[in-house]
Amino acid sequence: MAFRLKLVPEKTNFDFFRWQSLTFGLSMTMIFASILCVSVMGLNLGVDFKGGTTIRTESTSQVEVGAMRDALGALDLGDVTITEVNDPAFREDQHVAQVRVGAREGEEAVTPEMILEIEEALRAIDPAMTFPSVESVGPKVSNELIRNAIIAIFAGAAGILVYVWMRFEWQMAVGCVAALLHDVIVTVGIFSLFQLKFDLAIVAALLTILGYSVNDTVVIFDRLRENLAKYKTMPLREMMNLTTNETLSRTVMTATTTFLALLVLLIFGGDVIRGFVFAMLLGVILGTWSTLYMAKNIVLYLGLDRSDKTKKAAPSEFADIDA
Repeated sequence: MAFRLKLVPEKTNFDFFRWQSLTFGLSMTMIFASILCVSVMGLNLGVDFKGGTTIRTESTSQVEVGAMRDALGALDLGDVTITEVNDPAFREDQHVAQVRVGAREGEEAVTPEMILEIEEALRAIDPAMTFPSVESVGPKVSNELIRNAIIAIFAGAAGILVYVWMRFEWQMAVGCVAALLHDVIVTVGIFSLFQLKFDLAIVAALLTILGYSVNDTVVIFDRLRENLAKYKTMPLREMMNLTTNETLSRTVMTATTTFLALLVLLIFGGDVIRGFVFAMLLGVILGTWSTLYMAKNIVLYLGLDRSDKTKKAAPSEFADIDA
């Protein structure tokens, strides 16, 4: 017989509502603490959101990113990000990188004198290095990016709300979106607490978290809808516990495999994607928590109208098949 790894037994009977007040209260506490943290400490905004300059470098020989970072470390610069650019269209002797330098405190942009110092420091590594383009992002563009990022996150949440509302019940839509906002707000709060760099890559991670979190929640709600027609007299609390236990193996397996893949990227992926991957790791953990302990709690508080479930569940030749 083939060996099958099982993270969760085939049949479980966990009471996910046993510590209902404690788990839901912990989720609400994390939300309010995150909002307070962002309000008091703010976010460590990257070049995308606070303005700065992007310098494109080109060289005929391979230059290590670490050496470039060490060369710029002696200068009194703001936030510095160095990214190696790879393109199949490049020549074999064409090595390109992007150096992004944030504006220093109290300044709106990187000064021309500072750009010259950066170029001289990089030429000390490779005298043949050229700088094909230098682009600056001013405060006006940065503010527009911040506004668009906020709109994108709330537009994504609103779209999910409408979809779940049309697909299931309005109570499930409210519970689903509340869980999604919980994941996003707490992730942003952790970035604020530890003053981790917050840029457009993190916004992309937050939007990805929305899609990941809603996936688990919709799976549980879909099984709940089946059980509403199958167990017409079972109390809602017991039915939601049964539904969560039936889908628990899938939830744990999905979260574990995603977590392991992201953990490898966090360790070996390098500095360029580390912030994105860390935000995704937080999203996986928080998304699993909110799916199990927040979304369905809100549905239980709001209640479900089960008066028409009997009419909707018309008998058929497939009625006795376990979905």
